[in-house]
Amino acid sequence: MIFVKGIINAIVYGGFPVHLFVLCISVILGIMLLQLFSKWVFRKIAKNDENTYVLLNQGFRGIPSFLGVLAGIYVAKNFLAIPPGPADFLEYVFHFIIIMTITLFIAHLGSGYLKYKLGKASEMLASTSILATAIDVAVYAIGILILLESLGISISPLLTALGVGGLATALALQDTMANLFSGINTLLSKQIKIGDFVKLSSGESGNVVDMNWRNTIIKTITENMIVVPNKKIASSVIINYAQPFAACSISIPVGVCYGSNLRQVEAITVEVATQVLQENKGGADNFVPFVRYHDFGENGIEFDVILRVKTVMDQGLIRHEFIKAIYERYEKECIVIPVKN
Repeated sequence: MIFVKGIINAIVYGGFPVHLFVLCISVILGIMLLQLFSKWVFRKIAKNDENTYVLLNQGFRGIPSFLGVLAGIYVAKNFLAIPPGPADFLEYVFHFIIIMTITLFIAHLGSGYLKYKLGKASEMLASTSILATAIDVAVYAIGILILLESLGISISPLLTALGVGGLATALALQDTMANLFSGINTLLSKQIKIGDFVKLSSGESGNVVDMNWRNTIIKTITENMIVVPNKKIASSVIINYAQPFAACSISIPVGVCYGSNLRQVEAITVEVATQVLQENKGGADNFVPFVRYHDFGENGIEFDVILRVKTVMDQGLIRHEFIKAIYERYEKECIVIPVKN
């Protein structure tokens, strides 16, 4: 018992080298234990759902390490006989890390919630949304101001300087600021979301993969990237094929020669269209296709076949499969497709 007390006293009153060693060990153990504990808690909450586990890890990244450092400092400053000078320094560091932890947590929570509300899929989590970035910057800025105030540094002159500097910067970077606020306004108005398939008035089309502080990035069907300034997005006429819902109808023009039995043509065409929608992944299999005759053409009667696809990206495959299937069926039923001049 005396031996144990001697070791404890040697540690508690051991001087700077011993105290520094104990502090380092406490911090390392605190980080390791809290990281292991957080992973165990995240696994329990996620319940084998890997997407939820990734979201939790991203939302709380860095927090267990900060908490581990806090735990290590708390043990050192409360159980070791540290002189007043180093003890005051540790107290400053302790409060500094508390504010940093709270700032980091709020920033991650805000950006994570925003990404969730913007409807990002798991494979898009790495994309940087302008709103998520704006929240991070705002929260970090507030956290830095609180840190400076807690360290006894007056932030009033800093705020005044930032105000004047911000005005000068805004005047010098008008285009950049216009792009920034245009992007924020576009996302807040929910006109465009990351993942939407859009077509610009200039003719380019593709999926929106990111909207940063300056540009909107659109990925085309051919895997190319279109970089469009945000202010152009805000002022352009854009067709958004994902709103109000992703499913859309497509019209495929067809014609048959005069003398064809139109009732038979309609029945066969609807049957083939229904089969194509049911057998192909992109077709809306609960939709009933229909035919609309609309013109007496030069060489035959013209009509449109209306089908429905799950997304606009699926229309190419559905058109392809329908044209193959209807041509084969018309040949089998001796229905003649007129030759266009």
